[in-house]
Amino acid sequence: MRDAVVVEAVRTPIGKGKPNGSLADVHPVELLAHTLRTLVARSGVDPALIDDVIGGTVDQVGEQAMNTTRYAVLSAGFPETVPATTVDRQCGSSQQAVHFAAQGVMSGAYDLVVACGVESMSRVPMWSNVPPGKDPFGPGVAARFPGGLVPQGISAELITAKWSLTRGQLDAFAASSHHRATEAWQRGLFDAEVAPLGGASRDECVRPSSTPEVLAGLKPAFYDPAFAERFPQIEWNVTAGNSSPVNDGASAVLITSSETAARLGLRPLARLHSFAVTGSDPLLMLTGVIPATEKVLRRAGLRLDDIDLFEVNEAFSSVVLAWRQETGADLDKVNVHGGAIALGHPLGASGTRLTTTLVHAMRARGARYALQTMCEAGGLANAMILEGLEA
Repeated sequence: MRDAVVVEAVRTPIGKGKPNGSLADVHPVELLAHTLRTLVARSGVDPALIDDVIGGTVDQVGEQAMNTTRYAVLSAGFPETVPATTVDRQCGSSQQAVHFAAQGVMSGAYDLVVACGVESMSRVPMWSNVPPGKDPFGPGVAARFPGGLVPQGISAELITAKWSLTRGQLDAFAASSHHRATEAWQRGLFDAEVAPLGGASRDECVRPSSTPEVLAGLKPAFYDPAFAERFPQIEWNVTAGNSSPVNDGASAVLITSSETAARLGLRPLARLHSFAVTGSDPLLMLTGVIPATEKVLRRAGLRLDDIDLFEVNEAFSSVVLAWRQETGADLDKVNVHGGAIALGHPLGASGTRLTTTLVHAMRARGARYALQTMCEAGGLANAMILEGLEA
């Protein structure tokens, strides 16, 4: 079987997902088109050679409806013969795009493929795809979970309670994310991955002055008296400060085989080594990263100690800290350039954003193996292992 390698990876700066955000005036199709144009410009590849473009978007409605990825391909100026599709595995949508793209290369179905993602939460707010009064789950799910499923913020609180995490731990982790992201920007570590757009050149949500003491002053973000009665174990420690914000952004990676990369004169950044997906308790919802990590390590024939760098999506501090308790991973190796709490979480773009940051960090640090994993709504998770390649 052939291998699959990443040969280029780019992202936009990440804007606040609000009407005054730095990217709020940019249509989501144009956000993604910008990353696609930058991807082929930086790699030097002829876009006519691309076999497929697989994109992730979560709220596929309004300006993100009708197969957004296809129209981004056309807006980017790619030949009309280049196909595209848009997938939805919730927050892991564009990581799933990477899985599909790499597996297509490895199987021989593709020679050159793009995995990408976009979300404009300022223009298409979360839950826009569920009209008021409509039930996206159906009667069978209601019968299976008679107490009802819960929003992600409540799941984050349940995780905090189950793993006995304190408010101080959540806030300290969040502050660390901001400090790492600030340092990465100051050291120019994002320069190779970020494609400035208009007046936006830096991630808008990074707060250099964030401290646990400042974060301690924030009120609980998800308190609800009905859930407080249903789940008396919740102490209401999850705030806006130790959760990821809402954001706008896009990202893209170019994937091929080592053989094709050599033929086209492309420099591989990392090899896509192993993949896993898993389901988990949809009430806790966000804990699938724990079994997904174990599953992908087993498939790869590796141990946790073999992994030099981790990217674990920071949907909430509690997700990463519970994962760390269960796996025993060294937090010094986790999200070394900051994570979603600081950089932002433009839902459909986050998977390939993590991959983009990770492959550049691997090269900068000489990492041999890295692991990326993401929790997803509904009780799902993706995980994959990347292997560093000699310069």
